[in-house]
Amino acid sequence: MGQGASCGRPSEEVDFFGAAQSGDLARLAAAVRSRPSLLGRTTLFDRLSALHIAAAHGHLQVVSMALDLCVHPDVVNRHKQTALMLAAMHGRTECVRRLLDAGANIVMFDSSHGRTCLHYAAYYGHADCLRAILSAAQSAPVSQSWGFARFVNVRDDTGATPLHLAARQGWRRCVHVLLENGAIVSASSSAFGFPGSTPLHLAARGGSLDCVRQLLSWGADRLQRDSVGRIPYEVAMKRGHVACAALLNPSSAEPLVWPSPLKFISELEPDAKALLEAALMEANREREKRTLKGARSASPLALPSPSRSDDAAISEEEAAAGGGEVCSICFEQACTIEVRECGHQMCAACTLALCCHAKPSAAAATPCQQPLPTCPFCRGGISRLVVATTKTRAGGDEEEDDEEAGSRLASPLHRRSRRAVNHPSGDGGSTSSIMGSIASSIGKMGRRRTDSSEHVDVDKP
Repeated sequence: MGQGASCGRPSEEVDFFGAAQSGDLARLAAAVRSRPSLLGRTTLFDRLSALHIAAAHGHLQVVSMALDLCVHPDVVNRHKQTALMLAAMHGRTECVRRLLDAGANIVMFDSSHGRTCLHYAAYYGHADCLRAILSAAQSAPVSQSWGFARFVNVRDDTGATPLHLAARQGWRRCVHVLLENGAIVSASSSAFGFPGSTPLHLAARGGSLDCVRQLLSWGADRLQRDSVGRIPYEVAMKRGHVACAALLNPSSAEPLVWPSPLKFISELEPDAKALLEAALMEANREREKRTLKGARSASPLALPSPSRSDDAAISEEEAAAGGGEVCSICFEQACTIEVRECGHQMCAACTLALCCHAKPSAAAATPCQQPLPTCPFCRGGISRLVVATTKTRAGGDEEEDDEEAGSRLASPLHRRSRRAVNHPSGDGGSTSSIMGSIASSIGKMGRRRTDSSEHVDVDKP
């Protein structure tokens, strides 16, 4: 009744799969030299090849050896899972990259839930694996035939996209990566969670405050209803997640929305985008403080303070180190963002005030129909933003000495906390014990969280 063994299994095969599980390259090479056909053999019950086993355990050298010996990267097990899916499930980023380099197909679906490697990485919370797969998807021939946007929003048998899975499990970094790559923020599922659930419904159900913040800042609709007419606020209240409910309450202040549909957003330099994202989250955090303060006074339940996320670092340094000019709009922060066309500079918060004052118009179906923001100094259109460069003084002006510079930077006018976003980052003696260990450790029931289940998650109304 074991998962991977029978008393008739040859001992050399048992030793071979045990070596793949432990990453013993020397034993594997010796076994393959004596019997090359072992590379094509699989375990009895789950049909796991040596490539599956090595990828799931993160043994990069074994994976490379198997691929170099012409093992097909898309070989499947009993549940139609590829080695890429298992590597993504267990967060083996290097193995994921090696399999992708070998031409592994990213658009293959398992037989259990119709999920791809992207679903696996999102469900188990491996943001680095997500980035590797999405990076490969931009150039992979199969993805090009599909279209990148379609791949990012691919659905499983329950109608769940990778964003639905990441939001339900509470993986904030995965939610962020998927949204950055074009995931539809308000897509409805057909059966996952509860019919008609959006990622915001699922984040509210799981009580993930970080995911709720992230989804709201990317334009998730707080008033969108599931198939029984519930908005995310009602889902959060039913589950007792008071802090999430406070942010989702339709009567509370709407958060600033990251202007992803605007044309210029795709032309942001990475450093400029990081500054704007930090300013956006900081602005929303100030609104959140007021919202949670009101909810705390109205509810006997204790609410968490709107502190920064665990994976965000707080820097007390000047945003534009080296003497950046003060923003001429707010006169509070240093200029960190520059309009490429006209060269005018302003701080990230004021830039967001120009671009994120409201949600994008639903009537405008394409980014080019959205009105471009205008520069407040010259009224020219803003089509590209870059990190501001420090302007030098005229030749006749003397440079500040160290004491004057220190005094100026210590001034309350120039001191402003800035949030920097982090990205991360067998024993061969017994046949049944080795084969059972292999199957149990990397089978489809492998779990990263004790409160997660692979069956369809149904939420009764």
